[in-house]
Amino acid sequence: MTAQPAESTVSTPSLWTAAHDVDARRPRSLQRQLGASDTVCERRAAYIVAGAAPTDQSDKRAAILGTYIHEGLLGAARTEYGWLVERTVGDDTIRGHIDAVQLDAETSARVASRHRPKVAAAGGVTVEDVKTKTTFLWDKVRRYGPTAAELRQVYLYADLLRTVGFEDVRGQRYLAKLGPLEVARIRFRFVNRDNGEEHIEEFAFDPMEAIRARWWVQRVRELNSPEEGRRDFDGPGVDAMCDYCPFVTACWGLPESPGTPVQTVLIHNDADRTQTLADYVRGHELATEGNRIKTLARKKIDASPAGVYGANELVWGGGNAKWDLDVQAMVDVHEEAGITVPMVPDEKRMVANLKAAGLAVPEKRSAQTTPRTINVRAYKA
Repeated sequence: MTAQPAESTVSTPSLWTAAHDVDARRPRSLQRQLGASDTVCERRAAYIVAGAAPTDQSDKRAAILGTYIHEGLLGAARTEYGWLVERTVGDDTIRGHIDAVQLDAETSARVASRHRPKVAAAGGVTVEDVKTKTTFLWDKVRRYGPTAAELRQVYLYADLLRTVGFEDVRGQRYLAKLGPLEVARIRFRFVNRDNGEEHIEEFAFDPMEAIRARWWVQRVRELNSPEEGRRDFDGPGVDAMCDYCPFVTACWGLPESPGTPVQTVLIHNDADRTQTLADYVRGHELATEGNRIKTLARKKIDASPAGVYGANELVWGGGNAKWDLDVQAMVDVHEEAGITVPMVPDEKRMVANLKAAGLAVPEKRSAQTTPRTINVRAYKA
């Protein structure tokens, strides 16, 4: 008889614990200067500029997965295409790590042959930013492209490259010798992290967008305190950007009582309540009208074949057979296998029986409470 190994008293370590620890040691995680990727929210950027210590630790699994995808794809681009990937740019106000830079023929000729791209960028020096997105956001990405914050981020990268050049640090000193580069193109490469689909948007560099991005950073640096900065998102529980922000507690504070939304801090007086109720009614009206439009459109299109119509593609799904549990067959299988058939009390039937007999239905108070509801009605003085 083979002896069974003794049960280990040490639990299996989590890969995510290791991933979080490694991520915390990355140069980007240790960076204390404002980074271009931190310009997603004015107040968040203000906390970093002020040197404030983070008040919150969030689960970074989604961000870490995005980092791994970046490293794999960009590493492949470096190997196969000779692109410059994960290159640092910065000045006294802001730093950043450009995902990829594709040099044109003229600039490529100024570096050693082993550092030149295998195919030069035909339209001039191109700055690329890679963004991973979930399927949940994919339709929005394809319809509307990069967000204002994503545009600001990549324009800060590009403007640093065209005004300062690559940062003079180990591993890219040969690039720093090139000095400022004339950036001609911006490229966004969106990758669906669920199925690998790729969506690319490329356009000419716009100097005015770079000026706007720089002005945004300058405005943050001129704030007297982080609290003067604008909240660009609506808070935890509403915007995921706040859910994972390292300064969410410093920004919003703690709820007055457990279960109370932190957004209650936005109400200071009756004027705020008046405006908020007006917003609630307007939101309700917009949702009602939106549902009406969608319902009518759905009925109108029901007999149309799948296909591309203008800016939208119609794809039909569903229509598959549904499967229900065969209770009698399960009873038969139980009896044939010698398994006791469960006899669970039928709560609904017992209630019906008691009511039919004119008897009171016994109840006991639950530890839970019903959800709090809201009713906003028109008021005439």
